[in-house]
Amino acid sequence: MRHLAVFYTGILNLIMLNLSVLSFRTLNSSSSKPRRCLLLPSFLALCSVTLPSHAEPIAFNQAWQQLLSVSDKLKAHSQEVSRAEAEERAGEDMNLPSLNLAGSYTRLQKPIELDLRDLNPLAAIDSAGLPPLLGEALAAIPGSMFVTPFTEQDIFRASLQAMWPIYTGGKITAAQGIHAAQVEEKKHEYSLTTRDLFTQLVDRYFAVAVTQTLVETNQQLVDSLTEHESHAQKLEREGQIAKVERLNAQVALENAKVNLGSAKRQHEMAQIALSRMLQLTDANPTSGLFSLPQSPSLPRLSQLTLTQHPALKLLEAKEAQANGLIQLEKGRYLPTVYLYGNYTLYEDDSLFSQIEPDWMVGVGVNVPLFARDGRSGKVEAAQSALLQAKYTKAQTQQDLSLLVDQSYRQLQQADEEVKALNASLALATENLRLRELAFNQGLSTSIDRVDAELKLSAVKTQQLGAQYRYVQAYARLMAISGQVDEFIGRTQLQEQQHAG
Repeated sequence: MRHLAVFYTGILNLIMLNLSVLSFRTLNSSSSKPRRCLLLPSFLALCSVTLPSHAEPIAFNQAWQQLLSVSDKLKAHSQEVSRAEAEERAGEDMNLPSLNLAGSYTRLQKPIELDLRDLNPLAAIDSAGLPPLLGEALAAIPGSMFVTPFTEQDIFRASLQAMWPIYTGGKITAAQGIHAAQVEEKKHEYSLTTRDLFTQLVDRYFAVAVTQTLVETNQQLVDSLTEHESHAQKLEREGQIAKVERLNAQVALENAKVNLGSAKRQHEMAQIALSRMLQLTDANPTSGLFSLPQSPSLPRLSQLTLTQHPALKLLEAKEAQANGLIQLEKGRYLPTVYLYGNYTLYEDDSLFSQIEPDWMVGVGVNVPLFARDGRSGKVEAAQSALLQAKYTKAQTQQDLSLLVDQSYRQLQQADEEVKALNASLALATENLRLRELAFNQGLSTSIDRVDAELKLSAVKTQQLGAQYRYVQAYARLMAISGQVDEFIGRTQLQEQQHAG
């Protein structure tokens, strides 16, 4: 059974394919690395619910539209965009004047009064030292006549207060620019998430087709080995082959049945993963694996990636925010000029209220001379944030360029494997045919015949894995370069050709 290991290795390579998912950590790191996940055995093993036997067919473009409409992850990022847009609209109000309704109640220790005797020395003269008539006249005047009340002890007041900044040293403009850049940042994060989900959908969608083909391949192997094992029993009864050869055919059949059951479980789990992702009861993909007549242009892919990738646009938004923060901090050194006004709506009935005007307007200026908020340190911090965004963008450009090159070469490698395995498939098919004829004529052993059968299955499995990796690499290239619609168009063309 020296080729059983080859067969099992082919299956393992197919099921345990590493999937490179496009995701860049651009917010707090200077490098980006694609996340990696296992296709089926890792997280799909958590799914244990068997799908219904009747699944509704769904093309890849339909699955993509379904994912866009039901993905909770996309909805969460969409709300982040909405929140940033709301904050941007709120920032526009900083140019408008403010109008406040103010009311107050104050209780004084004592009313504010003016005693003329404290100001006029004549009023403080003792009447006893004056002539009788004048002294009597002065004494007859009550003391309250010399006191002028200005306020009551309890003061009530209500007024409208207005303030309109007309020059803030550029702080308002800088803050509004930061809000606009934050909106762009959230939009590009949404785009990154969309591309990430696209590659995940490709992995899960076509994994169903791969595992279904794997089930069919194993079923063919079981059917063939069943027929061979039956034939071997007849030859053993006739004495044409030894018992060990019949046992070899039986063991190969049992192993094939085990592998068939494993392939069926993998197919079920792949369907569960896709259905959960699309939030459907069941999903039966109709779009199959495909290949391009010729490889896409690498220079064009690199150009599209380095000019349009959301990760770079996101970092440009970060640069804009850092520039706005610099302008905002520098504006703290400049004066603030504003218009202000006050209109009294209600006041108590006192002399002071009668003297005080009902309204007032004016111009105010606030010049910061010395502050303890560390303005200079904040300017330096903002400049460091700008340099960080620039360096991160440069590193991200290198990482994206490398990712495009790697994915392109993975595409070429998978294409070469598929084409090379075509010859191996033809050889394995012919070898099985000859071994079967030789076994039936007694010129070959059962071991040789089983080995030929396993070789053919192993080649089919390897070629299936290569075709799957080809589609994965092409999907990554289209996602990186922003050509998701191009990939969807290829799947639709493949379906039309298959239907025709």
